[in-house]
Amino acid sequence: MSKPICVTVWNEGIHEKTDKKVAEVYPQGIHGAIAAHLGKQQGIEVVATATLEQPEHGLTEAVLEKTDVLTWWAHMAHDQVEDKIVDRVHKRVLEGMGLILLHSGHFSKIFQKLMGTGCGLKWREAAEMERLWVVRPGHPIADGLPEYFELAHTEMYGELFDIPQPDELVFISWFEGGEVFRSGCCWHRGKGKVFYFRPGHETFPIYYDENVLKVLANAVRWAAPIPGSPFSLGIPDITEPLNPIRGGEG
Repeated sequence: MSKPICVTVWNEGIHEKTDKKVAEVYPQGIHGAIAAHLGKQQGIEVVATATLEQPEHGLTEAVLEKTDVLTWWAHMAHDQVEDKIVDRVHKRVLEGMGLILLHSGHFSKIFQKLMGTGCGLKWREAAEMERLWVVRPGHPIADGLPEYFELAHTEMYGELFDIPQPDELVFISWFEGGEVFRSGCCWHRGKGKVFYFRPGHETFPIYYDENVLKVLANAVRWAAPIPGSPFSLGIPDITEPLNPIRGGEG
């Protein structure tokens, strides 16, 4: 029997403590809702949930060392995440840990560091309908999904989304107000895989939607590390040639 994919679910853990409406939708926090679903999926094991208020934001060296895939939801306190923790997560991604950024996690320090851009976008909170189109139906993250699915009430995110060109684009969203958005984007960074998934506002029950939950489980399986060749983090060093060099002086 193969080893389960070990997942850590991270959330700021602020909204549900400060906003009664959020607490009513997610009484155990958004991390609690996500962890409850992922923990029931075959081949996936939730090894930890972590929040901003914990020492080292719950992302200690020991926690990250046993984490195959880290999911990240954030909104109110991007600036409160310590840079040393961002650097720690970044290093683990380059070494092979998968990272799934959700909704307003687009403005997180870790996403900006991995993308190298500001990651800004247009937005509007009007409880409008969102239709997500699968534009790469053969992709593992889209496994088992229909041609499109809809969320009745969402916060709008619109283009231009200031990100580098995705290595793979799995979903495009259309909103009732007319905007479109690249809502399911994949990148490779070092040996790690990064997936950004747009749905997930804190006052809408999006993390109970059957199709959204299917995407999350699929994304965990896609982002999980796979055996690969030895990898260097690219620390500058003089490299000896593998073969004799017979070039001239100069």
